[in-house]
Amino acid sequence: MLVHGLWMRGIAMALLAARLRRHGFRTLSPSYPSVRQGLDDNADRLACVLASRHRGRPSHLVGHSLGGVLILHMLARHPGLPVGRIVLLGSPVRGSSLARCLDRKVALRWIVGRSMADWQRQPRPQPPTAHPIALIAGNFALGSACFCREVPKPHDGVVAVCETRLDGQPPPQVLAVSHSGMLISRRVAARVAAFLRSGPG
Repeated sequence: MLVHGLWMRGIAMALLAARLRRHGFRTLSPSYPSVRQGLDDNADRLACVLASRHRGRPSHLVGHSLGGVLILHMLARHPGLPVGRIVLLGSPVRGSSLARCLDRKVALRWIVGRSMADWQRQPRPQPPTAHPIALIAGNFALGSACFCREVPKPHDGVVAVCETRLDGQPPPQVLAVSHSGMLISRRVAARVAAFLRSGPG
C-alpha cells in the first residue's frame, strides 16, 4: 500500500506504483483528506483500508512525506495490523522546520493542514520494532524550503535529511532527488522494490 503526502491524492503515487508492479508487487494507493482531517482520523481511516484488504498475508507500506508520518501514527494506534516491511520517503518523522516556519505566518498557516499540525504538536511515536523499516531522503534542494532559512541543510526542498531520521534505525539512504522527485525517480523505485523484496541488505 502506497500512502501519499500533503495536498496530494492517491493518483500522485501512480508512477511509483506502476514501477513496483513491474517488480511483481500488487499495489493500492488510497486517498485521504490530508489537509482538512486530523492525524488520528486519517490514521484510523488508513487502518480500516489496510484491514479490509488483508488476504492472509502482511501488506508492505510505502509512505511519502506526510504519508510516512501517517503510517507510523497508524501503527502506534493499531499495533496489531498485518504489516510487513515499511519504506518512508522524505518523511519528516522528527517534525518539520518548514511547517513551523509556515505556521508562524497567519496567512500561510492553512498550507500545513490539520494532520501535519497534529504531528508537530504530538510526541513522536517510537518506530515499530516488529517491522523492518527503510528510510530514503533527498538532498536535491528544489522547493519551498529554499526560502526558509530555518530548514537545516541538506534538504530536498521541503524536508531536511536530519528530519527523516528515526531513533534506533539506520540513517536514511540519501539520494540526489527532490521531495516530489522521489515519486518519479527510477532509482528510488528500484531501492523501494529491493527492500520490499529482501529487507535490509
